[in-house]
Amino acid sequence: MDQLPVLLGVGGVVLLASVLAVRVSIRLGLPSLLLYLGIGVVLGEAGFGIRFDNPELTQSLGLAALVMILAEGGLTTRWSAVKPALGLGIVLSTVAVVVSVAVTGAALHLLLGLDWRFALLWGAVLASTDAAAVFSVLRTAGIGKRLVGALELESGINDAPAYIAVVVLAEGTTVDWTLPLLVVYELGAGLAIGLAFGWLGGLALRRAALPATGLYPLATVAVCVVAYSSGQLAHASGLLATYVAALVLGNSRLPHRSDTLSFAEGLGWLAQIGLFVLLGLFASPSRLFETLVPGLVAGAVVLLLARPISVVLSVLPFRLPWREQAFLSWAGLRGAVPIVLAMIPLSQGLPGAQRLVDAVFVLVIVLTLVQGATLGPLGRKLGLAKKSEAHEVEVDSAPLDELGAELLQVRIQPGSKLHGVYLSELRLPTGATVSLVVREGAGFTPQKTSRLQENDQLLVVTTAEVRDAVERRLRAVDRAGRLARWRGESGR
Repeated sequence: MDQLPVLLGVGGVVLLASVLAVRVSIRLGLPSLLLYLGIGVVLGEAGFGIRFDNPELTQSLGLAALVMILAEGGLTTRWSAVKPALGLGIVLSTVAVVVSVAVTGAALHLLLGLDWRFALLWGAVLASTDAAAVFSVLRTAGIGKRLVGALELESGINDAPAYIAVVVLAEGTTVDWTLPLLVVYELGAGLAIGLAFGWLGGLALRRAALPATGLYPLATVAVCVVAYSSGQLAHASGLLATYVAALVLGNSRLPHRSDTLSFAEGLGWLAQIGLFVLLGLFASPSRLFETLVPGLVAGAVVLLLARPISVVLSVLPFRLPWREQAFLSWAGLRGAVPIVLAMIPLSQGLPGAQRLVDAVFVLVIVLTLVQGATLGPLGRKLGLAKKSEAHEVEVDSAPLDELGAELLQVRIQPGSKLHGVYLSELRLPTGATVSLVVREGAGFTPQKTSRLQENDQLLVVTTAEVRDAVERRLRAVDRAGRLARWRGESGR
């Protein structure tokens, strides 16, 4: 009991330091996971001497954090943004995983002398990309919507097949004709369970009359957690069930939707911080130096061989331009997921598993530094991003349940083509109007002849029925200007 104030104080300081690290990581253009890992290492045996070496507990806590991260990712993903890239995202998260496991396993079998099963296990551990790592870098890169949508879907879905592959290889399951059927069942059942919980959860939340607004975000996250549990108990993919349930819920007409998304975002950050600090605590710098060469070899194989081959082969039906294929190949950032997956064979006492875990730590750090620092410039070099399009219009909403209406809060970013547009040229759907403009700290009621400017903040009142159409129109004008319709821009 005497240690409780100390533990809470240390936890609070670590959390504050991690939150401040977000600003530092954004300025440096690197995923914040590196700073969180660094905080964990400083607290660990090489720094303040906190010893933590329990792989079973690390695996359990890591999976719990991944569930929260996937729930946040699904809830905050707009279906309109990922729908155009649905097919591309699915093949990247399934076909590309299989190809990556095979290529990585074959290369490491030859280069590191690993036996085939263990080499493929390395490939399975390294096959999953990380949403948090990718989007902390792409946040201000202004990359095209189809590529961002494909990467978002890939990072949300590919955890499931990678997890199945790691479990199968770590447990030494007999590989025969029934294995593909097992994988199809796990993914199919996980998808069905996620869809069911997402649809039923949204229906129940809309009809529930909870006594406090703050209970709705808690109930929404609880539905996602129950979806994961149900998936695992049904011997299906709980991770896929979590993401799909969250995706359906996030695109439903949830009560107090903006509060729910804000809560989910905060919970996602907390899960990421806790997970990376925990993994940093588990890491041993002395062991990491011993696995430096295997980690660099594996990183080179993944970055220069497995990822490009898996992307090229999986996107063949889509006939993507070579520039987009090159960007997708370079955008396969690794983060917490490979480290957590590497804990599975370690917790089972598989020989050589500790070397795998340490090598993955090295690989994640090196690839994050290399890819994180070059991903944005590469997008601009390939002509896939422009500085003027780096910040899209920000839209947030607050529900007015009794009136059946919503308030959209719109911020016009620098470089937006909303700049210079007259209010009458917005042509918002019937049932929506701009009720307030805040410019340089002063608010005024706009007229049809009012002209919008960069950094303006707009308050748009809209009925629930046309809310999505209003947001699509705002995004279309933001990207293409007053002639958005003539230029074929739909805002999706």
